Amino acid sequence: MDTRVEKHSPLKSVVLHLLPGILTGAVYFALAPVVRRGGYPTVMAIILAGIFVIIPFELGLLFYQRKKTGERFFNGIVRYTKALPFWQYLIIIPGILVLSAAMFKILEFSSVYLESLFGWLPSDLLLNMGLDGEYEKGKLLLTYILFLIFIVFIGPVTEEFYFRGYLLPRMPVGLKGWTEISHSFLFALYHTWTPWMLAVRTFGILPLVYAVRRKENIWLGIVAHCLLNSMDFIIGASFLLKLG
Repeated sequence: MDTRVEKHSPLKSVVLHLLPGILTGAVYFALAPVVRRGGYPTVMAIILAGIFVIIPFELGLLFYQRKKTGERFFNGIVRYTKALPFWQYLIIIPGILVLSAAMFKILEFSSVYLESLFGWLPSDLLLNMGLDGEYEKGKLLLTYILFLIFIVFIGPVTEEFYFRGYLLPRMPVGLKGWTEISHSFLFALYHTWTPWMLAVRTFGILPLVYAVRRKENIWLGIVAHCLLNSMDFIIGASFLLKLG
């Protein structure tokens, strides 16, 4: 493990994990009714929140730390850049995807149960992927083009730099064997716009967290995260193709 970096205090670690999620959730819940009135599914609101909050906040903090400390970006501010033989990527990344998919499936019941506890939320605020036949094809096409750019590629790369490259190596001392699960839990809690997925995200992302930390390689997380996020894009693109 990387012991060369200064560890964050528990309070600082929690704040840096959760603050961008709180801000993103606030923007999402503010924009969701607006995009619905404009004829777009609410997933457009989380895309816009990612553009306006996640990317500038998380990358901005990393570059601020680089300027403040004078450290390099890679192998300085962003850690876990150790090289791996190519064959290990071919084994580890599919392993992450299989284990993550299994955890999501096994714990799917928890999301169903927890979502029922949020039945008081107005339907305009719930995350909607636009696959219910209510939206114009042109607006869905624009939504999924932006989804591909920001949710499949730019967003996961940004989050991996911030969460796995910056926060994970600096998790507070004293966690011992609880470092990965604590980080996964905080990352799941960061997704304030879908709180009912807390359990499934905590354990679903755990194989990725373990792989990145044990191998000290952030690129494993980036590729796996992009591929995991691409599942929703593939479903949406298939729906668009069926519309002709």
